[in-house]
Amino acid sequence: MSGANDPAPIPTPTASVTRRALARARDGKTLDVTEAEVLLHARDEDLDQLLEYAGRVRDAGLEAAGRPGVITYSRKVFVPLTRLCRDRCHYCTFATVPGRLDAPFMSPDEVLEVAREGAALGCKEVLITLGDRPEDRWKQAAEWLNSRGYDDTLSYVRAMAIMILEETGLLPHLNPGVLTWSDLQRLKPVAPSMGMMLETTSRRLFTEKGQPHYGSPDKDPAVRLRALEDAGRSSVPFTTGILLGIGETVADRAESIFAMRGVSRRYGGVQEVIVQNFRAKPDTAMMHRPDAERDMMAATIAVTRLVMGPRAHVQAPPNLIGADRGGVDEYALMIRAGIDDWGGVSPLTADHVNPERPWPQIDDLAARTAAQGFDLRERLTVYPEYIRAGEPWVDPRLREHVHALVDPETGLAREDAPLVGRPWQEPEAVLVSSGRTDLHTEIDGEGRTGDRRGDFEAVYGDWDELASGVDRKGATPRRLDPEIAAALRSAENDPAGLGDSEALALLHADGDALDALTDLADRVRRDTVGDDVTYVVTRNINFTNVCYTGCRFCAFAQRRTDADAYTLSLDQVADRAEEAWKAGATEVCMQGGIHPDLPGTAYFDIAAAVRERVPDMHVHAFSPMEVVNGAARTNLSVREWLTRAREAGLGSIPGTAAEILDDEVRWVLTKGKLPASEWIEVITSAHDLGIPTTSTMMYGHVDSPHHWVAHIKLLRSLQERSMERNGRPGFTEFVPLPFVHTNAPIYLAGLARTGPTVRENRAVHALARLLLHGSIDNIQGSWVKLAEDTFRQLLRGGVNDVGGTLMEETISRMAGSGQGSYKTISDIRALVEPTGRPVRQRTTLYGTVPEERRRVAEASDGVAASILRPQLPMA
Repeated sequence: MSGANDPAPIPTPTASVTRRALARARDGKTLDVTEAEVLLHARDEDLDQLLEYAGRVRDAGLEAAGRPGVITYSRKVFVPLTRLCRDRCHYCTFATVPGRLDAPFMSPDEVLEVAREGAALGCKEVLITLGDRPEDRWKQAAEWLNSRGYDDTLSYVRAMAIMILEETGLLPHLNPGVLTWSDLQRLKPVAPSMGMMLETTSRRLFTEKGQPHYGSPDKDPAVRLRALEDAGRSSVPFTTGILLGIGETVADRAESIFAMRGVSRRYGGVQEVIVQNFRAKPDTAMMHRPDAERDMMAATIAVTRLVMGPRAHVQAPPNLIGADRGGVDEYALMIRAGIDDWGGVSPLTADHVNPERPWPQIDDLAARTAAQGFDLRERLTVYPEYIRAGEPWVDPRLREHVHALVDPETGLAREDAPLVGRPWQEPEAVLVSSGRTDLHTEIDGEGRTGDRRGDFEAVYGDWDELASGVDRKGATPRRLDPEIAAALRSAENDPAGLGDSEALALLHADGDALDALTDLADRVRRDTVGDDVTYVVTRNINFTNVCYTGCRFCAFAQRRTDADAYTLSLDQVADRAEEAWKAGATEVCMQGGIHPDLPGTAYFDIAAAVRERVPDMHVHAFSPMEVVNGAARTNLSVREWLTRAREAGLGSIPGTAAEILDDEVRWVLTKGKLPASEWIEVITSAHDLGIPTTSTMMYGHVDSPHHWVAHIKLLRSLQERSMERNGRPGFTEFVPLPFVHTNAPIYLAGLARTGPTVRENRAVHALARLLLHGSIDNIQGSWVKLAEDTFRQLLRGGVNDVGGTLMEETISRMAGSGQGSYKTISDIRALVEPTGRPVRQRTTLYGTVPEERRRVAEASDGVAASILRPQLPMA
């Protein structure tokens, strides 16, 4: 590739346009992408001014961070775990073919030898770099992994990271290419930081034949941006950057910088941005392409600094520049441009990605940095602000490894720290009683301590940046009476066959049309399941509310130091299950926050504790988010983890954590919860294993009616899949969950509306009955989220189930629901009585309750005595 396919050069901005952009940079104004593009053209005197302004921003950031005049680097060793790759980048000499290697992967002994030599030289980082998923392209890689018991390359990466931690004490920094959300969950517990260069947002370089990323699936800019987003959602301190001079336009560079800024602001996880200049390498398709220009590099660093801001870390690789090229000290130039970090520098190993460019000697780099008035200081692979923040950025399994090497005053590396291997293991004694364990009863009395958790401004990302993703127009009701009438006629003939536009029209029904819709849904309900209104005697046991996932709708999650935080011990979980059994319960529903300390096996222990104490109790437990968390922390597949959970006593799974199964909505609604595809994987795996689940949809926040239609139809397709594949239904019921806004962070931040209206609640439940007809028979109303009058309207519009007595409903109460934390059997009868329909107790799977259980439940009114609020004496 010679550059013949490059686009025509963009005209240089006029002097007046450049002056205006420079003036805004000088005055500290926020630049837009057009102004950034203008400044990327700066040369000569304009460039000198640009560098001055960028340097000023950098210096302000260092001052604010408490380390003025300090430029950092990481003392590292480079482990090229495998040079095989499924991509074919036209500039790369790192990736090769199996025939040129002695083995597809470095062996554990080879990895350990490099790490130990690095430790002897005072290195504290092991950079593990490798090609993207080589087993997908090279059978030799797949065979090597399989013969050694590894399911995939990332399983081997994980194992090597643990070995390095345990044998040397060095900290792994992982560069395995594009990672999915679930990959990041697997690797976060074994590496304090990870990275992947964005390189460019230019799709032309990916889609056009002859361009550098053509034929490389992992270089799709959308895929790489999604990986950056997923790293932020997973609270992984992440390194990224851009590659200059590979055929991108100046506009592409500006857009790439702003794309990184957007991810950084939304999630806070971009710990550094590398601005890397292209260097042509022999024996590549781009060997004749000129190297990236020095002034281009300087201007790009400066604009990156201005756009990313003073708190960002901007890095230039010191081995790709020169001390005296053409009479210019490029080290000095890059410092002037606004860098505050030189990246990883190794006293031992080569830069295997750029082997022709040796690292500078650290003493020489320190001298050249000092010549510009800065001190060179060693940092760890994870930057100080993340170390100081602790959770959720530093996994508890790595806490001791990181703290052993850090200077507590600065957050930088303690250069004389002894490098000693430390065990990598799951935290011990996590399920120990702590905090406000009486919250389940006190929530109806004293209530919550405050309306928000202590880290409200940090844990959810940047609210202003998030606001741009909220579609407020889509939720606006519209009346198209002819369409609604036509849809009602279609629904009369074939309820489940409604098209998307017909279903959407029905969601806008009001007045007589809404009454007609709910009447139809009620007739369909009667034909499907009869008139009985069912309920289950159950107890919710939320074993912890400590969670750092950052769900923006959740008012239940707390930091471990917050006043309302708590964790139950295994004995307390078992005690509550036993107490529920004595009150006639047939089920416990157990879910909790994603506690950072929680081992992946703790869920098995929880299920086993209940089974041991109350052998006949049905264990309905662990949302798909908890399943994925458990699988990641045990390094098991979802299917393997579910199998072990069932062996421990799991009977069925709540289909919560679904919210809205559309990732565009999910990423506004939640920072770190699992993507829709992962939810589907958990649910379908459970169904294939014969583990039934419920299904849910939380609506009325930042979503729109068309999301509700798509969500419900997706659930129907999953049920049909289970019937076709397994010969049995997977979902037992569908539970629409109206959003409770009062204490929800996303509402407090001004982004969400105040939940669905009564009209919307009626329409959603009725439409669900129609669309799920013949697929999911049971439609449940959530009494904890609805006023009693509204709930009775739903019972007249397609709903056949009340849910459960619950005994301790804390999640909705923390959000501000006013419906109480339990309902007795008498309360449920009183709720249903005005509808004239009979009430019947059921099991989790809608079976008949044994007579003994019904007698016990009636005697206790379905709620444990310790939970019942005392009644005032009669006068």
